[in-house]
Amino acid sequence: MFSYCTDPETLSGLSWLSCYLTTGKHMSLYYAVPTVLLLLALTAPLALGVGFLGAMAARARFAPLSWVGKSYIAIVRGVPDVAFFLFFVIALDQALEWLLHKARCPDWPEPVRQGNDFVVCSAAKIPPGTAPQWIHESYGFMLAVVTFAIVFGAFVANVLFGAMRAVPRAQLETAAAYGMNTRQTFWRILVPQMWVYALPGLGNLWMVLIKATPLLFLLGVEDIVYWARELGGAKTARFSDYPHPDWRMWYFLGLLVFYLIFTRISEIFLERLMQRLSHGQATTGGEALRKADA
Repeated sequence: MFSYCTDPETLSGLSWLSCYLTTGKHMSLYYAVPTVLLLLALTAPLALGVGFLGAMAARARFAPLSWVGKSYIAIVRGVPDVAFFLFFVIALDQALEWLLHKARCPDWPEPVRQGNDFVVCSAAKIPPGTAPQWIHESYGFMLAVVTFAIVFGAFVANVLFGAMRAVPRAQLETAAAYGMNTRQTFWRILVPQMWVYALPGLGNLWMVLIKATPLLFLLGVEDIVYWARELGGAKTARFSDYPHPDWRMWYFLGLLVFYLIFTRISEIFLERLMQRLSHGQATTGGEALRKADA
């Protein structure tokens, strides 16, 4: 990046370090930070939506729908995250390619399953083999977002299901006594009040989601943990213009500081949001705020 970086062998001290930290691979490390933040920004609302639908299904009066919601919560929560990530991404990718294969290559003479191989026609490949690299990376990233949303959506559904049941029954009965139907009671009474009960659990899930972002590496996305391990490993002059010993400890220490700062900012935001939601609520936090304002 700097003009004096043309010959690394002539550099030393801070000049060497400044050139080393601005190489192309280090820029990939820096670009991976917005990738992680974008994953969180997309996954959080999507997981919240999936979880809300799952909680609604779990508490549905229609038994088969309730079974589906409760089964989704139980199955996804009961499977280790790593196993689900590895299985679901492959299964989803192959399912999409199989559907395209059936639609675009109906006369394909060979079976799709050939031993341990999954073979479809070139027109069914997602993304196409001739697509630019950024298309392949974007596709892998979107698979990661969907997978994260489904996994954490199950935990969100469990939290929201419990929060809905925590809303005092008397308030729902009062709404019915005022002539509200079931839908009006759900959207005007139950949903607005459940958030104060759900927020502690949702806050914990947000922290877990932040800590789970290194799983991106398992899904083929080059995240900050991947680049920290790649750049921190020992490099010799034969394979790098900037040889150095094993520096992985320092790179991972930097990641530790990054995640601690990010989680602390999240804690401050969640505390303020909890205070805002607790005003006027018949909870311990709401009663404390009422006394403080008195």
